[in-house]
Amino acid sequence: MVRICFHKYMFPGFPKAGLAFLRSLKRNNRREWFQPRKEVFDTQLKAPMTTLVEAVNAALLEFAPDHITDPAKAIYRIYRDTRFSSDKTPYKTHIAAVFPRRGLDRHSSAGFYFHISTESVGLAAGAYMPGPEQLRDVRAWLAENHTMFRRAARGPEKLWGKLQGSALTRNPKGFDPEHPASDLIRMKQWVYWVELDIKLAATPQLLGELTKRFRVAAPVIAMLNAPLRASAPKKRAAFEE
Repeated sequence: MVRICFHKYMFPGFPKAGLAFLRSLKRNNRREWFQPRKEVFDTQLKAPMTTLVEAVNAALLEFAPDHITDPAKAIYRIYRDTRFSSDKTPYKTHIAAVFPRRGLDRHSSAGFYFHISTESVGLAAGAYMPGPEQLRDVRAWLAENHTMFRRAARGPEKLWGKLQGSALTRNPKGFDPEHPASDLIRMKQWVYWVELDIKLAATPQLLGELTKRFRVAAPVIAMLNAPLRASAPKKRAAFEE
């Protein structure tokens, strides 16, 4: 069960000791350094991150309630998966959280994300890793609704910049190469991304900067998830047959 913090928009900022821990971890990314200092990570970084996620959840209740996420599921582990990487450093040098839409896949659907690193506060909103089925569904929806989507996608630009993402060089199979939404159909991601000054992380203003950007992006997120929500019951039914 998700615990909602109803103390509206209350987060004092990350302790300086927590941000200093991240900087030190970047210089000392070794288990023998981290393990004796794990209590510092837990109390000065992970615990404040949990409080922040709870405060973001309280804000989401107002404009994107289906994205409220248990902090235990929202916050990414600090441990890196090094199995298939040439970089064997064991820890991430940022702490991050994601808020997917309830009932949809955590990574292939559209949602909200932020992280605190040694360099910046990074924020994202959109569909970052849609799989083949999700790509097909979103592209088909955009082909039919591109005028409405373009209008909605302009709304967040003042706070986010333009919607971005990697793209194909030509329209995928099944889509008219002359379609007026070709630029949207070719995209493999539909994401807003912005980086803010790391100094913000230690201040009470951090929460407001996160939530005001999530709020303006929420209509676009809902549109990107609309075709995925429509196809989800059909896929479940086919699986159960």
